[in-house]
Amino acid sequence: MALEKYMAIAGLVLSIFFVAEIITLFNFMIDPADNDSFGFEAAPKLYQFISLSIAPATIMMGVSFHLSKRYGSKLNGMLIILSGIIVLLGMVYAYTMIDDIKPDLVDSSVEIVPIIFMGVSIPVIIFGTRLLKTRLRKPKKNYLEDGYDSF
Repeated sequence: MALEKYMAIAGLVLSIFFVAEIITLFNFMIDPADNDSFGFEAAPKLYQFISLSIAPATIMMGVSFHLSKRYGSKLNGMLIILSGIIVLLGMVYAYTMIDDIKPDLVDSSVEIVPIIFMGVSIPVIIFGTRLLKTRLRKPKKNYLEDGYDSF
């Protein structure tokens, strides 16, 4: 496999990782421990999850797209589309979980993160689709060169 395929796979894995982290955090916030004195704040955790998973995933998918945009790659396109769909569906599910979260734990970051990454996933899907439609370019043949090296 070429480098761009490995990067697309890494982007897919990091996207799955991000969705799992957000759903786990929201699930915890629905029924936190009975001890309210521990001072839990969701915003720092959300920023940590963004910087550890979805930001590198977006970079990996972008580099994979850039490396394979000239010749097109169905595998890379499918992996990038799958990453976008997973993030989109995961953030839709996380957004539906917000109503069940304990009200004192909900702040602006909890409400806006799913919406932002639903919006981010749509261009990712579009770029993956663009890779699927890119056709292999044939190299230009130089008719003036006869194939012999001249001194």
